Amino acid sequence: MKDDNFLRENNARHLWHPMGHPGAAQTDAPRIVRSAEGVRITDIDGHSAVDAVGGLWCVNLGYSNDKVKEAIARQLHELPYYSAFAGTTNPPAIEASWAVREFFAEDGMARVFFTSGGSDSVDTCLRLARQYHKLRGEPGRIKFLSLKKGYHGTHWGGASVNGNARFRTAYEPMLPGCFHLPSPYTYRNPFDESDPERLAQRIAAAMEDEIAFQDPSSIAAFIMEPIQGAGGVIVPHESFMKLMREICDRHGILMISDEVITGFGRTGDWSGARHWGVQPDMMSIAKGITSGYFPVGAALVNEKVAEVFEKAEAEGAIYHGYTYSAHPVGAAAVVACLEETLRLDTKSNAAARGRQLHDGVRELAGRFDIIGDVRGGHGLMTGIEIVSDRAAKTPMDAGTMKRVHQATYEAGAMVRLGMHNILMSPPLTISEAEVNTILSALEAGFSAA
Repeated sequence: MKDDNFLRENNARHLWHPMGHPGAAQTDAPRIVRSAEGVRITDIDGHSAVDAVGGLWCVNLGYSNDKVKEAIARQLHELPYYSAFAGTTNPPAIEASWAVREFFAEDGMARVFFTSGGSDSVDTCLRLARQYHKLRGEPGRIKFLSLKKGYHGTHWGGASVNGNARFRTAYEPMLPGCFHLPSPYTYRNPFDESDPERLAQRIAAAMEDEIAFQDPSSIAAFIMEPIQGAGGVIVPHESFMKLMREICDRHGILMISDEVITGFGRTGDWSGARHWGVQPDMMSIAKGITSGYFPVGAALVNEKVAEVFEKAEAEGAIYHGYTYSAHPVGAAAVVACLEETLRLDTKSNAAARGRQLHDGVRELAGRFDIIGDVRGGHGLMTGIEIVSDRAAKTPMDAGTMKRVHQATYEAGAMVRLGMHNILMSPPLTISEAEVNTILSALEAGFSAA
């Protein structure tokens, strides 16, 4: 490893970072995180902070799980890579597929298609949805419905069903045939509806109207996050996903539950769909599948979908995949991570600590007028919308947001900014005391606004 002077001098000089301006990164260099232990990260200057972001919604087990690290190391020595394209496989891939299928059996999932991450998984689901309808003799089902404020990755398909303009406008035109419904966002919505149950019903009516307008026989799938993550931790009413499921069933539309963030315990249940009592047709998963220790994702399908592919003639072949699909090292990480996830029962801690964090932020909202809305309370996902005028709901300016972010970090917690929102998704292993550290740091951050 080069010395600190080299790292500081070359920071952002040669590397373009995701989700940021390459020019701005050279004038305002990214923070260099050197090490991590437990739920804490330490930067190059030696400053330590609780990671309230969990890496990027993904380090569910914290940074010190030796079982997963040892599984990765062993597999590197035994078989560092081999292709899983048709004709060859490897032992960890077989075991990992069984483990994932067992983990999501209660959600109705029956088959596993491994990918390299969440964006891959979403695109795989979208592709398989179209192929499914073609195999059933309905080739006209090519369109997709999704929600505004939803985030489904950055590949062409995922970006096309994304519901936030900043991931789309610079790259348009996107994939044709993608249509967006209002988000279950009680703080801001076109219906001016603050009651979550009534808002759910209004969106359901809008979905029925859109389906009728597009023609039900033209729609392949509807994709949604059970709780919208990057869009601001938008928690729908408990009836919402069930309403969407009923509408999909009524019109022969597949439901894809994007569980890249909500899977593996983050909501306080092992999946977001299970949290709302829904069984989707397909799931996209990633992040918590290896706690971020190795890039792995998967697309999951239920028996109904699997049967159509497996009983089809040659057209049932899946001519789609990735060099690193079912990578043996990644598969070994999956097996170890799922074992540790179940052993530690991380969903239970996520539920308890999530309530603590949400309640603590709500208490802060009573003392700081810049907090316009607090969202969460369902596992370890919390969103705080910051405003300059609470009555007018005026979004806070970028300069103030940066000041709040810096002061929070200096006080001991790394949080994430999403425009004028503060987003938090700490490791599911976080303790009560560490949540209190986050809350104290937030108080310092709000005081600096």
